[in-house]
Amino acid sequence: MTTEASTNNRLTIPNLLTTGRILLTPLFIIFLIQGQYRKALAVFFLAVLTDVADGLVARTWHQKSPLGTFLDPLADKLLLSSSFVALSILRFIPPWLTVVVISRDLALVLGIILLKLVDLPVVIKPSTAGKATAALQMLTVLLVLVGVSWPLNLSFLAGWFWFVGAVTTFSGLQYIYGGLKMVGRHHLQP
Repeated sequence: MTTEASTNNRLTIPNLLTTGRILLTPLFIIFLIQGQYRKALAVFFLAVLTDVADGLVARTWHQKSPLGTFLDPLADKLLLSSSFVALSILRFIPPWLTVVVISRDLALVLGIILLKLVDLPVVIKPSTAGKATAALQMLTVLLVLVGVSWPLNLSFLAGWFWFVGAVTTFSGLQYIYGGLKMVGRHHLQP
């Protein structure tokens, strides 16, 4: 039995780390709601570390798995979407940015569903822009939490929000374009 085949049949360290990130999300939101911003920052930072660690371990120890391919982006979407919604409600992030972040994620999910409906194979593989988007969104949450936890002058955040919104939009359009190309190629085949 190959390493990859055995990885498909068991819970891996990366999958455990990803599950940990999913479980940290409600705790993070509870701390935000309670106004315990430093604790929320610590939990969010730990969640980001699990994201970095699960990818590193999966690549280094060859523990990529079908479950991980599904769970990792799900954990990211759950953590980031709930973070942006909560921080928007608390008026720390502009609502329009939250709409952009969630709209992109909804478009991706709907695209996957549509590709499945027309019997096209769906391979979940993040693009470079998609990875950059996730990293920028995580950094945004970290910066906002640092700014509300300590009296720092983060006046650059207004411009930062526009930058993150632009990168998020570009990433979403890139995925949509890729999906349309896939559908086009499928229809051109005899």
